[in-house]
Amino acid sequence: MLIIVILVASIALVLFALLALLLFLKTRRFVLGTVLAVVSVLLLLADIKLLQFRKMGAAHPVMPPTTVTSADVKKADWQPMLTAVGSISPVQGAMISAELAGTVAEINFQSGSLVKKGDVLLKLDASAEVAQLRSAEADAELAKNDFERARGLADRKVISAAELDAAQSKYTQKKAAVENMQSIIDKKQIHAPFDGTAGIRAVNPGQMVKVGDPLVSLQALGQVFVDFSLPQQQMAELKPDLPVKVTTDAIPDREFEGKLTAVNSSIDPVTRNVSLQATLDNQDNALRAGMFARVKVLLPQKNQTLFIPATAVSYAPYGNSVFVIEKNNDDKTQKEGLILRQQFIRTGETRGDFVAVTNGLKANEQIVSTGVFKLRNGMNVVIDNKLAPKSEINPKPSDS
Repeated sequence: MLIIVILVASIALVLFALLALLLFLKTRRFVLGTVLAVVSVLLLLADIKLLQFRKMGAAHPVMPPTTVTSADVKKADWQPMLTAVGSISPVQGAMISAELAGTVAEINFQSGSLVKKGDVLLKLDASAEVAQLRSAEADAELAKNDFERARGLADRKVISAAELDAAQSKYTQKKAAVENMQSIIDKKQIHAPFDGTAGIRAVNPGQMVKVGDPLVSLQALGQVFVDFSLPQQQMAELKPDLPVKVTTDAIPDREFEGKLTAVNSSIDPVTRNVSLQATLDNQDNALRAGMFARVKVLLPQKNQTLFIPATAVSYAPYGNSVFVIEKNNDDKTQKEGLILRQQFIRTGETRGDFVAVTNGLKANEQIVSTGVFKLRNGMNVVIDNKLAPKSEINPKPSDS
């Protein structure tokens, strides 16, 4: 109808132009003949076009089938797991600090090196204490001799028992002064309290340090903790010795295994989460304190689960759906083909490139695996999986 209106309008414009030409030339017969000829030609063209449009409307062009990739709905035992994020902490770790004030005289380790328990890490200047120790030792030696002489005299009843007790007390005091001075000298030698890896030193030789100043961190990384938390609703499923798997962005190609070793006895009143701790072997020191970690706690039971590639799901506010590929016989050609049926589903947890389906599909059904956003219900398709992406439970992208 719109095309006819356009043609009529075009004819009217041509007639208006010819009439203007008629007034200009003042030759009515010539112009009238010309107008009739042009109108006849235009009517003929309009009739031809209308005939073409009728033929096009009567014909029903068949769109070629769309090429899609496919995947089967698979069924397998999935072990339930609880996921969380946490951080790595050492089983043994400490910031070595100065117990006494003093000047750094020696540093006997390299930053980042391995040290043994008892190794002297730093020495503070103790020259004044050494001199005081010698004086105290001399006083103690004199007090010892006096005590021994007093004891001999007391045996011969030359002095009283009170004089012997005074000599013994003096000797004990002088000996304690020696021990006290020796303790101060020992504290100015900072020893490693356990085997571990030294961090970057925080002081330099000649630097004055105060009591409590940090000197170097020491971490034992043969075993490490993973600290994380889970909602209180999952406490009933959490027990010590459950297997734990840990991954971290710092080492993307490794998965560390360990066990759940501690469940906190209280719940955080703010977050309503329970704090947990797992222990991992780390003999090669790959994991370091403070690392971010992704934690999976594996539960003992296993569930039969249907799963499909996550790329097969069309997500929408009114519901998630997939396109099921079904066989179909064409009524005109009587040939068998493939047709799409949109099926709404409910999804569950995601693992790698797959997502679990809790409702809407059956095992071994064939679905479209990619490009679902461009499809519609009832569309004819053909399958070509030559370039279909491979889905994996534990994908390891090379560019991550």
